[in-house]
Amino acid sequence: MLELGIFARVFPPGPAHRVAELIRSAGFATTQLNLSALGRPTLDPTLTDDEAASISAAFRGAGVRIWALSGTFNAIHLDPAIREAGIEACRANILRAATMGAEVVTLCTGSRDRESMWRPHPDNATPAAWRDLRSALDRLIPAAAEADVRLGIEPEPGNVIRDSETAVRLFRELGDDARHLAVVLDPANLLTVDTLPSQERILTHAFGALGGWTAGVHAKDVVAAGYAAPGVGGMDYELVMRLHADLPRRVPIIAQSLLADDARRVAAFLSEHAARVRPE
Repeated sequence: MLELGIFARVFPPGPAHRVAELIRSAGFATTQLNLSALGRPTLDPTLTDDEAASISAAFRGAGVRIWALSGTFNAIHLDPAIREAGIEACRANILRAATMGAEVVTLCTGSRDRESMWRPHPDNATPAAWRDLRSALDRLIPAAAEADVRLGIEPEPGNVIRDSETAVRLFRELGDDARHLAVVLDPANLLTVDTLPSQERILTHAFGALGGWTAGVHAKDVVAAGYAAPGVGGMDYELVMRLHADLPRRVPIIAQSLLADDARRVAAFLSEHAARVRPE
């Protein structure tokens, strides 16, 4: 059965029970939670175990599983002090994630751009940037091991881990520590409008290379302006669902890049395309 989820921050920020109810009423049973959806900072060292347990209970009560908790910060920021603060704050999220029932804490592998951790920069491909990323992960992996969660690495065109090749390199370099990481695979990140005609080749390669490490698949679409809600661009979602069905284990599909009032349509769209590939 398809496990269908959505970014919690698609919906207006509010108390945990209200956000969870909106997610469930839109047709989703799983979420990737950014604490900003609850009116808190994304990285929140002040969050207590009791508060984390209360958030978990509110989502469970609405029938929504917290699959992942966001731990995003710029892991290769040029300012070491900012980088250090991000690592420490992310550690706090990691240690609270298990209390919420999350199995993954999603990271941003970072950019040398000073204004946006998602923006491409030529220095992202330098050995120094790679060393800074590895150093950050070396600090975070023990926390992931302690909390029994995995750190979610998403290949992003503007980041150090920009494609399937750099992700494979990272996992191979980490050796035994790679068991504490997972891939969050977003097909749209690997495409542009210009490469859409080659999407079967590109995505088949990526799912084949990263499938064994994949813990979740993101769903958005590719348009001339960048990204958009699933079903409004050029992504072949029957292809995506076929590749998803062929993964070694079943993992959730998490919708993003949509507005709250479009959530029901997106849930129906994704469910319909999944059913064509794997009828229940």
